[in-house]
Parts: sequence; structure tokens; C-alpha cells
Amino acid sequence: MTSAPLTDREISLIRTSLAVVAPRAAEMTVYFYTVLFARYPAVRTLFPDNMDVQRDRLLRGLLRIIDLVDDVDNLVRFCSRLGRDHRKFGALEAHYPAVGECLLASLTRYAGTAWNAEVGAAWTHAYTVAAQVMTAAAADDTRLRPATWEAEVVHHVHRGDGIAEITVRPDLPYPYVAGQYVSMETPWYPRTWRHYSPAHPPRADHTLTFHVRAVHRGQVSTALVHHATPGHRVRLGPPQGDMTLAAAGDRDLLLVAGGTGLAPMRALLEEAAASGMRRYADLFVGARTARELYGLDDMLRLAQRHHWLSVRGAVSHEDIPGQMGTLPQVLREFGPWNQHEAFLCGPPGMVTAAVHTLLQQGTPEAHIHYDPLDTPLFDAPLSPPRPVQETDAP
Repeated sequence: MTSAPLTDREISLIRTSLAVVAPRAAEMTVYFYTVLFARYPAVRTLFPDNMDVQRDRLLRGLLRIIDLVDDVDNLVRFCSRLGRDHRKFGALEAHYPAVGECLLASLTRYAGTAWNAEVGAAWTHAYTVAAQVMTAAAADDTRLRPATWEAEVVHHVHRGDGIAEITVRPDLPYPYVAGQYVSMETPWYPRTWRHYSPAHPPRADHTLTFHVRAVHRGQVSTALVHHATPGHRVRLGPPQGDMTLAAAGDRDLLLVAGGTGLAPMRALLEEAAASGMRRYADLFVGARTARELYGLDDMLRLAQRHHWLSVRGAVSHEDIPGQMGTLPQVLREFGPWNQHEAFLCGPPGMVTAAVHTLLQQGTPEAHIHYDPLDTPLFDAPLSPPRPVQETDAP
């Protein structure tokens, strides 16, 4: 960070003025983009046609920066993440002054009498610090890897219940670790990105297979499930996430999957099997009905080949032989899991309830892993992954 850190006085001025504009924040965000596109029309091509989600992203990003403005280490981590992620949108260093100018103009308008030269100088300093970190991170990332990977859909199979298994082949090798997730852009909705997890560890032929469910009003997911066919092209952003086996140390594993949340769990288990893992793993797969227990048969076959793996399916809205109840309820029945490393993926409500159950049963929070439940860019933990003791287990 080349600029000096903000002073306590500057931090106070920024937070006080932000509190003034907060009641009209959504209106201010609309105004910001109106001014930006009017003054710098070339910038419009960086954004999706539907701006509803993007407006929320700007506001959440701004609030996160202000929240971290007195926490230099985490501010740098967050702004570095923003800078690296913005490469896939085509953001250039020359765009940052334009954004800063229009942001200050918007704040000036909506802060009213709470705005003065000193407040403006504090905001200018804060934005300069954030922009410098973002551009430096983007420059460093440019030397390490592409901004995006072009890929071709090579296989597309419908699996029922609005789920498709989609395999893509990147033009260049795509490095990732089992358990990570990938942002994807489709030709139907340019500059709109959604996150999906590969359902396997890296392959020799560099293909990636995703399990995608078409969700209600989900533009990208619906396009991938119902419109994509072999030959269509997509773009992939860099891999993200720390939900990997490296986090588990030498502890036994608990894996909890709801719906297509099975994909990263499957990847982790296949990696564990390939590495000759000597720990035990319990996998719970949940759905509303038996028909929706997607991929359970594949996991049961994997368990037949590996004595260390136990697989259980549970349904919450159908009376059938086997486990009845939601995944959090079934976890409570088979727990406690306080000696395990837990990995969870699925609908946000399920993950949140399962985390609560595990914490109640004594599982340390540091041993519970799940991907961000909303927008990974804003919700992922900022602290580096905690170190694990060296072990000859994977």
C-alpha cells in the first residue's frame, strides 16, 4: 500500500458521512452509474445489460471497504481480491480514476450539508488507497495467469429435476484444487458470472464437469441447463475457495451435501481415494424427496470400493425406508462430530442450520468449512487459511 494509512479523523469523517447517505444508498448507486455511463460511455461495455445485481455489488463492496478501513491487513486482502477478480470484467488501471470521480460526485450530491472539503479529502484518500491496492494486485495476477479461460462445452447430459451435467474443455490448462469453485460466463448473458464447483479432481485431459441446477429466475443456470449444447463456448474465471483436503490435517472427515452441493464433496472424496487416504469419511447427502437425491448411487458405489467411506442419504419431505429428516437433524442424530473436519455445501439455509448443529455439538468453528453463501467476492473469509500440522495423510 503506497499511500499512507487513513488517520482516525479521516475514518471518523468517512463513516459519519456514509451514515448520512445510507438511507438513500440504493438511489445514490443508481445515480452513480448514470453519471459514470454519461461521462465515460466506453465503460458501459464492462457491465452486464441487467444492472440490478451490479448495483448491489457496488454498494456491498463499498460498505465492506468502509468496514475494513481501520483494519489495514484485511483491507489489503479484500481490495487485492477485488482487483484480481475485476480482471475478468476487463477492468483497466485507467478506469479507476473515472470510477473515483463519479463516486465522489455521487457522495457529494447525497451527503448534502454533511459534505465539505475535509470530508471530500478523506474519501479521496480512502479511494486512492483502495484503488492502488486493487491495481497492484491485478498487475501481479497478470504475471501469474490469464484473466479468463475460454472453454468449449464438449458434453451435456440432463439428469432430471432440472439438473444437467456439463463438461467443458478449456483452451488452456485450468489449474485448480479439488473442492474449489469456478466463476462462469455464458454467451447468452455476457458479463454475468455465476459460481459452480467441478465435480472431480483435476483430470489429465483438463476437462471440467459441473453439475448445474436450473434455479427459478436464474438466467445463467437456466441457460446452461436448457440451452447449452456441445460446441457452445463459455468463459471461466480463476478458481477460488479454501474448502480443500489440505485444511483437514489428520482428522477424519464429515462431508454434508444438499442437491448439487454434492459436486465439491465428490471431488474431495475422489481425490482422497486417489491418494490412498487412511482416514475415515462420513458423507451425508440430503434432498426433499428420494428422486432428488442426485448422485447418491455413484457415492454408494464409491463406498463399496473404499472401506473408509460411509454414505447416507436423507430426505425431509417423503416417508421412505432410510433416514428421514433434514440434514441438520440427521447430523444431530449421528453426532457428535467434534473430532472431525467438516465440509458443507448446499442451499444457504441448510448450510447455516448444519453449521449451527455442529457448533452446538462441540465442533470447533475452525474445523467447519463451507463456501460463501451469497457472493463469494464479498463473503469469503479474509484471513489466510489457518496452518495445519504436517502429516503423511493427504
